[in-house]
Amino acid sequence: MLGIALLTLVPGEHGGSETSTRGLLRALARAGTLPYRVYLPPAAPDDGEGLPAEVVPEYRLARTVPARLAAMSAAAMRPGPLRQRLAEAEAVHYPLTIRLPPLTVPTAVTLHDVQHVDLPHLFSRAERSFRELAYHRSARSARVVIVPSAFVRDRAVACLGLDAAAVRVIHHGLDHERYAPGEGEGEREPFLLYPARPWPHKNHRCLYEAFELLRAERPELRLVLTGGGHVAEGPEGVDVRGNVSEDELIWLYRHAAALVFPSLYEGFGLPPLEAMACGCPVACSPAGSLREVCGDAARFFDPHDAAGMAAAVTEVLDDPQPWRERGVAHAAGFTWERAARQYEDVYRELLAG
Repeated sequence: MLGIALLTLVPGEHGGSETSTRGLLRALARAGTLPYRVYLPPAAPDDGEGLPAEVVPEYRLARTVPARLAAMSAAAMRPGPLRQRLAEAEAVHYPLTIRLPPLTVPTAVTLHDVQHVDLPHLFSRAERSFRELAYHRSARSARVVIVPSAFVRDRAVACLGLDAAAVRVIHHGLDHERYAPGEGEGEREPFLLYPARPWPHKNHRCLYEAFELLRAERPELRLVLTGGGHVAEGPEGVDVRGNVSEDELIWLYRHAAALVFPSLYEGFGLPPLEAMACGCPVACSPAGSLREVCGDAARFFDPHDAAGMAAAVTEVLDDPQPWRERGVAHAAGFTWERAARQYEDVYRELLAG
């Protein structure tokens, strides 16, 4: 039996790593060929996404940052009860990077990025220290490290000293039954969309500068922000929605005039692909993995140049149809079914080991 350990999961707090993990679990529930069990924390008792699952009561209930750190520390110091709970698993995958509890059976870890190494100034000393301890140790101790892009593979091998032969690139996928252009799609509405929590690397400050330039020429234009943690501030015309349901996010993709994605760093970058699949044209930073993921289907811009960002968005708004067509075609190549098959190849390797 292949165990999938999600003990550190707190719904709504992990950004893209949580979104991609849920997509993988759903694909395995639909088309997986191996016996699975998902191990869930008390903070997420119903989040197996259709796979056989059980809650691990020995892991502390934790939702706030201090409580999460305390729960992880307690589990690291007293791993025995957790190991006993996972004893039936012949191999274990840790999709959220942290290898908790550490086990003697073969394990795989998904390493989503090494941003704390590449952009250390965006992290507090405490956060950097935590990641260097938890992420690096987890990756170095795993039999296989799974990464979402060749960009992360190359950086992880260079920065963490991982054996390149043990690192596997598996791109994330999309649920194309949900992420698709709306039927009878008419004129899109005059708003830009940016679905991202207000983490420093998401670069909202420069986006606001570009948006003010755009509003000077297009006063009807709005900027819709989604994701938890935002405060109601920014230039006139900014609409902060906070955490939204998947249905609402898809509606926004189908109605936005364009997605603007000025991130300074991505290990993968799902929102541009989700937007493309929904027929939404994309203007995007090329940072990190984004050029690898978006190919020629996005209009790229320098994320540090507000005027250049505004010019790229203007180009997309003035002639959106070619970007829509390229985006839909490009996004079609990313499916969770394909990703799940590649994950199962890794799982079989672990089980054989």
